[in-house]
Amino acid sequence: MASPKHRRRTAGSLGRFTKMDNTNQSSSVRAEEPEFFAAKKMRESMVAGDRRLARMIDQTNLRPEATEDQITRLCQEAREFDFAAVVVNAAYVELASTELAGSEVKVAAVVGFPLGATLSSVKRFEAGEVLKLGAREIDMVLNLGALKSGKREFVQADIESVAEVTHERGGLLKVILETVLLTEDEKKLACELSVKAGADFVKTSTGFLGGGATVDDVRLMRRIVGPSIGVKASGGIRTAVDAKAMIEAGANRIGTSSGVKIIEELREPLQTTR
Repeated sequence: MASPKHRRRTAGSLGRFTKMDNTNQSSSVRAEEPEFFAAKKMRESMVAGDRRLARMIDQTNLRPEATEDQITRLCQEAREFDFAAVVVNAAYVELASTELAGSEVKVAAVVGFPLGATLSSVKRFEAGEVLKLGAREIDMVLNLGALKSGKREFVQADIESVAEVTHERGGLLKVILETVLLTEDEKKLACELSVKAGADFVKTSTGFLGGGATVDDVRLMRRIVGPSIGVKASGGIRTAVDAKAMIEAGANRIGTSSGVKIIEELREPLQTTR
């Protein structure tokens, strides 16, 4: 194994050294080239990996006491790490849209949050208003009481009313199931109705009513919706290990307030290969 000093020199001046074919130094460098390129390939793979994961993260702050400064910081982090979206309460959509103007990071707003028990007309109106203010994604809570009461048509219509206004404005709709409160059969039904109603994603949890995303729930949701729509895992995801487990189970979007921590954890091995 070459010394750390020699590795840095090789990495920084490879082109100059490889031209010295008739020197002992050149032979030493050529012997190290496989190691150098293997490390380079590993770094590139890691960088690509954390970028792919970052583009799956919805960086979130839905706390009722969140301040303007905290939302501004949330948007700055999302821009810096190139997250998929920030998720905020309706009152902060305009601020977030201004902060993220010119970036690829979307603004997502919650609707009917966190209980899902508001009128369908109110959910539709709320979605329309935040879309006007710059939201491009809507995370709505389905009507859990109606689902548990067996009112399938009502639940589907509730989702459809928000899906319609969202899609009219070119947005995406995620339906929050609040899996911790549902039986397995109810989770299946909620996924089926979401697909029929035109949702773009099903999502595990609000994070406000206990529980959170589990690998089993994500796997079940993916099995029910198939490849037709997305699955968002949200609630209690705080580490890179958590995020990877959800993705392996079938999630293609991660809702978390710990996005920065997750990406920094992924980059730790990258620092050791430099």
